[in-house]
Amino acid sequence: MSDHSQNQGMAPQAGENKKKLFVGNLSWNLTSEDLQQLFAEFGTVEEAFVLTDKFSGRSKGFGFVTMSSEEEAQAAIAGLHQREVDGRQIAVNIAQPPKPRNEWAPRGGGDRGGDRGGRGGFGGGRRDNFRRDR
Repeated sequence: MSDHSQNQGMAPQAGENKKKLFVGNLSWNLTSEDLQQLFAEFGTVEEAFVLTDKFSGRSKGFGFVTMSSEEEAQAAIAGLHQREVDGRQIAVNIAQPPKPRNEWAPRGGGDRGGDRGGRGGFGGGRRDNFRRDR
């Protein structure tokens, strides 16, 4: 299991949030190594990764970078936010901790309502209740 997936359920440590950056609107061609090189201009990059779809392997168009200090993270935001990289204007911000998921709420927000129970169609009752010899 990778380091960034192991820390997902843990509370952030003091100061850690201000070093971790969200990078959005990335080109589909940009790799984690490219992200590392791009941010290295502003200081020491502890971790850089572009999220990819687990089935296709294609970039999801965003990633995360962790700098070694808050000052370097702020310098990277100032230098890279709204900069054009590989034909796209990227967004760079302090990463926000993931919101806790409510297991009973529908994904995507909003109340969609409706009964999604497991009662399929095709009539009702059991098959042995419909005898032909009656």
